Amino acid sequence: MKKILLLLVIFVTALSACKKDKEEKFDAAAQAVADDAAIQTYISANNINATKDASGVYYQVLTAGTGTYPTSTSTVSVNYSGKLLNGTVFDSGSLNNYSLSGLIKGWQYGVPHINKGGRILLLIPSGLGYGNNAQGSIPANSVLVFTIDLIGFQ
Repeated sequence: MKKILLLLVIFVTALSACKKDKEEKFDAAAQAVADDAAIQTYISANNINATKDASGVYYQVLTAGTGTYPTSTSTVSVNYSGKLLNGTVFDSGSLNNYSLSGLIKGWQYGVPHINKGGRILLLIPSGLGYGNNAQGSIPANSVLVFTIDLIGFQ
């Protein structure tokens, strides 16, 4: 019985050590460089005239809106579509009166570049999206591409 218990403890310890090693091997800086290269390739291949903001989000204002700009803490109403760089759509829909601060960082940095009635294309590096974690049908370390219509905000 003691041998079985000892083997079980060794097995559990070995598994937890493997998980830590895997987590420690992730290099966020290298991933950011890879994401930026992938975004630039996508921009070039699709003839997109995008601007990179200080956060690392690339954006293209597709339709200018009017009035003031929202902030990263505004409550927004939007229609959106999200896809991966390979064109796979992972989500689309509407958010009504939703706090921008409760969404991924890429939205918090990107949506304030348009005003009410505007449409924007966001290219979000994985570190400002879901990072090194898979999220539903979105693989870990995925660059996200969103088209967002800003219906209104408060």
